[in-house]
Amino acid sequence: MNGPQQFARRQTRAVKVGNLTIGGGAPISVQSMTNTVTADVPATLAQIRALAAAGADIVRLATPTAADTAALKDILPASPVPIVADVHFHFERALEAIAAGVHKIRLNPGNISDRGKVRAVIDAAKAAGIPIRIGVNEGSVRPRTGPRSGSADKRPLPQLMVDAIRGYLEIFAQASFDDLVLSAKSHDAANCIAAYRELSRQFDYPLHLGLTHAGTVATGTIRSVAAMGTLLAEGVGDTLRISLAGEPTAEVAAAVELLCALGLRERRSVEVIACPTCGRTTADVAELAEQIRRGLSDVKRHISVAVMGCVVNGPGEAQMADLAVCCGVGKAAIYRQGKLLGTVPDDQIVQSLLAEARKLLNE
Repeated sequence: MNGPQQFARRQTRAVKVGNLTIGGGAPISVQSMTNTVTADVPATLAQIRALAAAGADIVRLATPTAADTAALKDILPASPVPIVADVHFHFERALEAIAAGVHKIRLNPGNISDRGKVRAVIDAAKAAGIPIRIGVNEGSVRPRTGPRSGSADKRPLPQLMVDAIRGYLEIFAQASFDDLVLSAKSHDAANCIAAYRELSRQFDYPLHLGLTHAGTVATGTIRSVAAMGTLLAEGVGDTLRISLAGEPTAEVAAAVELLCALGLRERRSVEVIACPTCGRTTADVAELAEQIRRGLSDVKRHISVAVMGCVVNGPGEAQMADLAVCCGVGKAAIYRQGKLLGTVPDDQIVQSLLAEARKLLNE
């Protein structure tokens, strides 16, 4: 297969999050968030490790209670990736997380009305040398200033979010703090694209891409990729989370696949390519592809495997793959890097292809 095609990246400041760099030309990092109660240390650590194994570079934890921030002293030393404390309404949680040694704070200043408390968090982060992500979403600006509240302010949502961030940046500027990452999230892909484009135009801080409450895996992935794929192809974005309802490792799988598809991350797994099937198809292509994916799920190296449903377009479509199977009536042709190796009966397709894959990997 051809090597990754890099899109021109927007130049941003570099921000250190533990041993990881966001922005400054560093590789785009993948984030996710645990859905355990953070105070449950064994469950939280198990999920952090699962997310890291799936490809997450940073993991965020909800810290709404003092018990959650108290658990950080046991979580942080055991985590394989940098940890972000998610703080919304209680500035004390931010101070406690910083004191525990967390690697980054996610803060929405709009949820803390007392600017003195926001300044206390800024001063603590500055003293500890950790960054803050200013996270704004539609829910934090619309009820107070948007059309639904009856306000006369009719600015479009993207402008509302960008203007809110600009106002918050003044607080950080007064404290001489610029170790920042910015985000402006909506559940609407078009609004997100517009907001992030404007943030990219106005500021050189690294940007955290994401849609908020995007939905389930089926719908949320599509909405997220519509926005983030567009922005990443324009060179906008330094780190991202695909936010999905349900098992968080699905977020990581989707985010990694997006970056690999755009050539923005080197693939370190098997890439299974499958035809969409048509009336010529004589095999269960989806089931074959899934069996092959499962059989090679332990592989941490990029090889491409094409599963094609017929011999009309199959051989041509499979030319660029490392291995390919092209199904016929009762049998299938196996190819390696475009060369026909032979044919096998239907019931030997998976076994034969897995054997050839292992042979290729061992060479």
